[in-house]
Amino acid sequence: MQQWFETPPGRYLLEWERAEFDRVVSDIFGYHALQLGLGELDCLQANRMPHKWLALSHADTAVDEYRRRPALVTNYAALPFEENSVDLVVLPHSLELNVDPHATLREVERVLVPEGKVAICCLNPASLWGLRQRRAHVYRRLGFGELFLPDAGDFIGYWRLRDWLRLLSFEVESSTFGCYRPAFATEKWLERYDWMDRLGERWWPIFGAAYFIVAVKRVRGMKLMGPAWKKRKSLATAPVPLASRNHRRMRRRQDHA
Repeated sequence: MQQWFETPPGRYLLEWERAEFDRVVSDIFGYHALQLGLGELDCLQANRMPHKWLALSHADTAVDEYRRRPALVTNYAALPFEENSVDLVVLPHSLELNVDPHATLREVERVLVPEGKVAICCLNPASLWGLRQRRAHVYRRLGFGELFLPDAGDFIGYWRLRDWLRLLSFEVESSTFGCYRPAFATEKWLERYDWMDRLGERWWPIFGAAYFIVAVKRVRGMKLMGPAWKKRKSLATAPVPLASRNHRRMRRRQDHA
């Protein structure tokens, strides 16, 4: 996958994803943010949280001088963080390249704080790129042809991923699609069809080559309460002495007599 991102279509996709991550994470606040996978792209560069980590899986530990060094190497289904301790998790293609995306999502839900957010970017099977990839798989079974996308992982449909998030009590906050140009392998032909990005956003928005989802972790029946800075003042009650009551009664009787 790292080698494919160095090709013209890979750079085209990374450019769109970088703009989407910068737009989304810049307005998410907290203390701890975590990026899972894709060390080539700094998805948290526009975020202002004080603590940010890049985590790679054991299969992605090969990094060189052109890639960022990971803060930790871990299994995405067993993150070394406590429950309810991370404010933001970003997943750039980390689900479709994972052997168990369900376990990864469950682990993300575990470490996120209530009202924490997850940003996910995936390739869209319902696109021109997905169509070319499926056709290439058919040709390969017949003994010829090459794949357009890397033969790693599996496509996850947009509505399928929304169902997974809903089952884990996530609420989808926003979603976008992008990269509408045909599946060309050269930069020359990709540039010739740059006008399709403008038309695609208007006329066929759900058929972009990639999609981007931001979801919020909801905890049912929970109410966030702030500290009680001011205590409620109790009403002062002054007891009336019994002797003074009797004295007033005796004076009333004498006045009537």
